[in-house]
Amino acid sequence: MGVASFDIPVLDPRTDDILQADGLLFGIPSRFGSLPAQVKGFIDGLGGHWGKGALIGKPAGVFSSTGQQHGGFETIAISAAISFSHLGMPFVPLGYSHPLLFDATEIIGASQYGAGTIAGDGSRQPSEKEITLAQHHGEHFAKFIARLN
Repeated sequence: MGVASFDIPVLDPRTDDILQADGLLFGIPSRFGSLPAQVKGFIDGLGGHWGKGALIGKPAGVFSSTGQQHGGFETIAISAAISFSHLGMPFVPLGYSHPLLFDATEIIGASQYGAGTIAGDGSRQPSEKEITLAQHHGEHFAKFIARLN
């Protein structure tokens, strides 16, 4: 299985590009139950915007992936929410806004904090329920932003 190649621009946290967004929904993989160094570095790079108060009031949320079902979904979201709070960004969780979050018939990689998937050794693909929750999370986040605007 080859690695997919995408032509996606890299967002530099030091530029004003991030200020153009109405809200930010971060995809964060778990690294031993905590934020990976790259994500922490990105957030640290927002210091210039923090100093100007430029991110105050800009909604933020997270979706995540872990290697196993107890891999840190909640700690990722809580750690990110703490950083968002320092930046003045209100954290918008998924909440129990979809019936699948009450479904205990199979393991799904999501929580009240945000959508997610369990990657296993990297070969597992998101389940149909995880995809449904991810789509719902995006819609839920967009509706929140629309109410603000």
